[in-house]
Amino acid sequence: MLFSDYHSHPQGHRVQPYSQELLQPWADHARQFGLRDIAFTDHDRYHEGVVFEEIERLRENNPDLKIRAGIELDNDPVHSVTGRKWVEQNWAKLDFVLGSVHYLDASEMFDTVPGGAAQFEGRDIDSVYRDYFKRIREIASSGLIDCLSHLDLVKIHGHRPNGPVSEIVTETLDFIHSRNLAIELSTAGWRKPVNELYPGDEIIRLAMRKGIPFTTASDAHSYAQLGENYPRLAEKMAALGITQVCVYERHQRIVRELSR
Repeated sequence: MLFSDYHSHPQGHRVQPYSQELLQPWADHARQFGLRDIAFTDHDRYHEGVVFEEIERLRENNPDLKIRAGIELDNDPVHSVTGRKWVEQNWAKLDFVLGSVHYLDASEMFDTVPGGAAQFEGRDIDSVYRDYFKRIREIASSGLIDCLSHLDLVKIHGHRPNGPVSEIVTETLDFIHSRNLAIELSTAGWRKPVNELYPGDEIIRLAMRKGIPFTTASDAHSYAQLGENYPRLAEKMAALGITQVCVYERHQRIVRELSR
């Protein structure tokens, strides 16, 4: 049923220049698991490893697959300025740009496990949530992204707001809709301490009511994670009544109906 994975990191968490040796296993694994449309979205701080000519060679060698050139644009306080400049310079070569927030008011990512949990100690969780979603709106306003990744990543260590999350997230969803952006349904949350899809059901239902489209994603950091937990995701989407997913080509959104 699910055929696309729009969040993957062939380089992992270091610069590894794209080559056929690095990328072909991703294409092979996609094919093995029935994926037909994948996007490489390494973190923007590793943009030096993104070689568009190697992506084109991979496309030529795997004509049965749609292989999209992408990047994940972060709010990294050290590298984000350079990352944004790179996205601007290479916008026409890119098919798809994710926007994400991994940093709060610290210089370290809050979603590292287990170390990132320390950033939440002794803090008012509602304030943390409001600050996080404010940062989501900031990156959504950049004009340089197509889709928001793991929208409620702030829950990764299990912290929840005191009231309904809708009271905090509605403004952000309205902003995403006004910018004509998508959000991803990410299975990565199922392998994290929170053990829950990103985003949670309440946010998904709100997004559906507002007409916000979805991509499907695993946030794979190795080719073995590509399409991870997709049968479970398909069941969740069916239960929620989601019948369409989006793919992108040169930033143009294409809506695909899911087969049953």
